[in-house]
Amino acid sequence: MGLAAYDVVENGSDWSIRHDEALEGSYDTKEAAFEAAVAAASLAIRQGHEVRVTAPSNEAGNRTALGGESN
Repeated sequence: MGLAAYDVVENGSDWSIRHDEALEGSYDTKEAAFEAAVAAASLAIRQGHEVRVTAPSNEAGNRTALGGESN
């Protein structure tokens, strides 16, 4: 089994998950994208994969902790 990597990334004014070099989903907040990434990682770990989930600090996006219009 390989590595299943899920990276929360800014995508215009929204957030997406980069997985297998493709952007997946469109989320209003970084937190929502992170929660979706963790759910996908949970399935991958059950399948025997090594997993990695990353999310940027508040330096990314609109500089709020959760990545939305406000915290």
